[in-house]
Amino acid sequence: MTMKTLLISAVFAAALLTVTAPAGAAECGEISIAEMKWASAGIAANFDKIILENGYGCSVTIVDGDTLPTFASMNEKGTPDIASEYWINSVRALLDQAVKAGRLEQGAEILADGAIEGWWIPKFIADANPDIRSVEDALRHPELFPAEDDPSKGAVYNCPPDWSCRISTTNLFKALGGKRNGFELVDTGSAKGLDASIARAFDSKVGWLGYYWAPTAILGKYDMTRLSFGVGHDKAEWDRCTSVADCPRPAVNSYPVSRAFTLMTRSFASRDGPVTAYLKTRKWDNGTINQVLAWQDENRESNEDAAIYFLRNYESLWTKWVPADVAEKVKASL
Repeated sequence: MTMKTLLISAVFAAALLTVTAPAGAAECGEISIAEMKWASAGIAANFDKIILENGYGCSVTIVDGDTLPTFASMNEKGTPDIASEYWINSVRALLDQAVKAGRLEQGAEILADGAIEGWWIPKFIADANPDIRSVEDALRHPELFPAEDDPSKGAVYNCPPDWSCRISTTNLFKALGGKRNGFELVDTGSAKGLDASIARAFDSKVGWLGYYWAPTAILGKYDMTRLSFGVGHDKAEWDRCTSVADCPRPAVNSYPVSRAFTLMTRSFASRDGPVTAYLKTRKWDNGTINQVLAWQDENRESNEDAAIYFLRNYESLWTKWVPADVAEKVKASL
């Protein structure tokens, strides 16, 4: 074979590779995803990275993220490209302006149920006492929720110091007449202390009443029932008193539902239709992500490992979010 023939063959092979290379890789290009500091958002960012790299041929970089700095950077600098799980309540007005101005685009509501706060009791207590469906119902039964230091009193477990929910829980305890009903408000001291109080209650099969939220590992591990406050969320009252320390006359109120969406820069969303379509489709409910968080916590695994666990164990769910050929590529990479 002559040198000329070899050269022609090499050029032909290169051209063939160019023609047959996956179009998604060229179209998708390089992408940056913000990994927020809380576990569910960290899993979401790593899950998206795996899907985009292995299914769509993107080159993905994970960057550190946090609520306000990430929003400001995406809005003002156009980077990172994606925030997989962004809690929008704190920036609702600014986000609306950014979307209207064409700087940002909103994807799927990744937490389909919203991020939920409230007062919870063990499901085994709710099942055994069908008359308890509201917080006021629970406060009629201090004997079912004994305080660890004084079982003659009921206990409502509060948030750790410096958490905003500590203020709201204190005000709601006051508004509901917790002390008058024979309860004390228990300072859990830390996030670990709050979690440990729930674990002890389940281990001892005794009642527990207090503040918690979803999605979280604890609610994936322990079956809890959220109680109604008997009223809807009153934002004006929340801002006036419920969320204000030492408010003298708090009223009964419900916690707001925090909404978490995927955010994208408009420049990114407009350049890659298939990836944007995926990011506007995929979402999961709190029960599902609670289970993944519980597995992650029990096994002390990373966000990336938890994302892989989700892919391997919830195939019937995530394969609905992508075309069949993309799903097959992702499954082959695991």
